[in-house]
Amino acid sequence: MWCRQQNSLLISGAGSCSANAALAMAILFLASMFGLPPAQAQTFHVIHSFSAGADGATPLAGVTLDAAGNLYGTAEYGALTGPMCYSGGCGTVYQLKRSGSDWILNPLYSFHGNDGANPVARVMFGVNGTLYGTTEIGGHGNCVFLGSGCGIVFNLKPSATVCKTAVCPWTATILYEFTGLTDGGEPGTGDLNFDQSGNVYGTTVYGGYTGDSCPASNRGCGVVFELTRSAGSWSESILHQFFGAGDGEYPEAGLIFDNAGNLYGSAAHGDNIQWDGSTYELTPSGSGWQETTLYAFPIQGPDGNIVFGGLIFDRQGNLYGSTEVGGSLYGGTVFELSPSNGNWTPTVLWNFSGNGGSLASLTMDALGNLYGTTYADGVSEKGNVFKLSPSGHGWTYTSLHDFTGGSDGAHPIGSVSLDAHGNLYGTASSGGTGSACNGGCGVVWEITP
Repeated sequence: MWCRQQNSLLISGAGSCSANAALAMAILFLASMFGLPPAQAQTFHVIHSFSAGADGATPLAGVTLDAAGNLYGTAEYGALTGPMCYSGGCGTVYQLKRSGSDWILNPLYSFHGNDGANPVARVMFGVNGTLYGTTEIGGHGNCVFLGSGCGIVFNLKPSATVCKTAVCPWTATILYEFTGLTDGGEPGTGDLNFDQSGNVYGTTVYGGYTGDSCPASNRGCGVVFELTRSAGSWSESILHQFFGAGDGEYPEAGLIFDNAGNLYGSAAHGDNIQWDGSTYELTPSGSGWQETTLYAFPIQGPDGNIVFGGLIFDRQGNLYGSTEVGGSLYGGTVFELSPSNGNWTPTVLWNFSGNGGSLASLTMDALGNLYGTTYADGVSEKGNVFKLSPSGHGWTYTSLHDFTGGSDGAHPIGSVSLDAHGNLYGTASSGGTGSACNGGCGVVWEITP
């Protein structure tokens, strides 16, 4: 089981998940009697095992590649500690650079608390070529439902002076600090996105509407936001507040654009009575945005429940995503949504049978193959990396790596990244050789064809 605000695989001495943690997202089901398909032989190796030191610990998000093939990522814990951080440290942003057959980790930034704390989403390159990201908590703001800040949006760029040392920290700038009120609070694991003008789009899990249909201690159902730069500062606009019963709640995932400038995303939960998880579209309309629910996932329905990861498009305009639980084998699903006469028709591409399906967005290659991770599927139920390939009128499933919980890692939460040579990269939130953490501090891995 994964606790959103504090990983169940904790830094030694950090305690256990609080009973009132923000969102208990991982619901465990009994394993199915159905066996998994045999794994395809791949070259898997760990390129970094976190130690909970300057490199950080517990990487929840995947990694982002630059044009040179360097990797950039975040670790939720580790490095510095502070009163605004979760126990176990405030978290880091790191770079992994290839050196021959090895990889060298450069800690780019360590959070202190008042500048943000505990990043759980990827860092993304904006239109100006620098990195942007969010932290789950921290900042100077007095969050209405936390003893610290409700999280920030930040920009990270190399130092203006030439670095002459092996470790070259970058400079962070806070773009926005959330208050937990109508502006949102606690950004989740979703990626930020950008329009051609460099405006920033994202979601927060909490904040916004706080009515009866948002039961999490009146913390709000979450929002979609836009940050616009003007005269050297950034201002926030709320594009949508979620209402729970009508359109979903707690959007962990980020947003994607279509060619017309419309936004698409998912909300992890629903009204928790008739449906649990939804997908939505936001369309520019006059001075605002119009929200449309594309598909709501019925509780105990065949399509799965809890849409934690985001959506992706194929070239034909179909949407793809995954669920954490549910489906015919109760372990989550991979689904496709196809547009037809103004509606969207769901098709289940695969049913997982383990104790926890996918928490990540999918990745598609040029041939239309889908790649992703599961939290607790695979032979050892420690998660796996999988591939789904179009095959006739169906899809062929291949497990590329089953995590064991040892030095190879365990329980991946982030998405898979693909380079130009077909190599896959990602993280596992626990496992590895880091002895400072209960169950390991997590790893970054590579799979080569």
